[in-house]
Amino acid sequence: MRATNARTDRTTDAVLMGVALVWGSSYLVAKGLTAAASVLVVLSLRYVLSAVALALVCRWTRVKASGTKEVSVGVLLGCTQACVLTLETFGVSATTATNAGLIISLTVVFTPLLDTAWGRTSLPAPFFAATTVAVVGVALLVSDDGLRAPGWGDGLMLAAAAVRAVHVSLIGRLTAARRYSSLVLTTVQAATGALLLSVAAAPQLGAAVTHLPSVAWAQLIYLALACTVFAFLAQTWAIRRTSPSRASLLMGTEPIWAVAVGVRLGDESLTAVAALGACLILVATYYGQHVERTHRMGAKATDRPEPVTSQPGQ
Repeated sequence: MRATNARTDRTTDAVLMGVALVWGSSYLVAKGLTAAASVLVVLSLRYVLSAVALALVCRWTRVKASGTKEVSVGVLLGCTQACVLTLETFGVSATTATNAGLIISLTVVFTPLLDTAWGRTSLPAPFFAATTVAVVGVALLVSDDGLRAPGWGDGLMLAAAAVRAVHVSLIGRLTAARRYSSLVLTTVQAATGALLLSVAAAPQLGAAVTHLPSVAWAQLIYLALACTVFAFLAQTWAIRRTSPSRASLLMGTEPIWAVAVGVRLGDESLTAVAALGACLILVATYYGQHVERTHRMGAKATDRPEPVTSQPGQ
């Protein structure tokens, strides 16, 4: 029995690490795509492919929305998610995939700050210390060989992290104590994004589709199927078989994979100062997440399951 449980744990851990890997790799893939087509075209096609695939999964599993309220929530979340991905994709087109993957990880720090502001509660001092360290880390990361203002791509990634924090907080507030289907909500979000971004990209879409090279289509399919459909389904399957803390820790390795993929496959590099900044961001986000979780669990003092903090690459 113990051997079976250990084998199940290893499988679950491997699946969660796979989710973190594909999310971490998505920044380099998205950056490559923006060289072949405009950002709006890339986003439109990514969303359309994701929506079609998720709709097929819904049909296969016979999952349906519980009512108009669930669909309305999905549409609202689809708007905020589309805003996040738009900022991310414009941002990564003007910075490195390494910077993008590290900066977006600040969502883990921004989300508790936003929840605290909305809930009028307080966080312990160590959390704010971690936030300060993370900000210093970003300053060093974008400084290259000398301190300077972040480029506009880095600024857009910071904005994406902040908007993603809003998106994550809305998910928690709008779905709490409601029996909504995660698959339905994700499908509605994808359909909403597909509609909004296809309208925005309409003037360029027809010509772009006919001229996209096969490599670009392969990258789009990877973003849609691996980074959206697979990641969502695998994450849902794995979280039900492990502890939320363990799942959050494993999926939190996404920025590490973003750095590894960017440096190894994207011929990107980090100066010593930027590498120090990257380390500070990783340490600060992990420690801040730990402080926030410990504080939350102590404050609740109940037997309710601990929610998993949404990771950047969703």
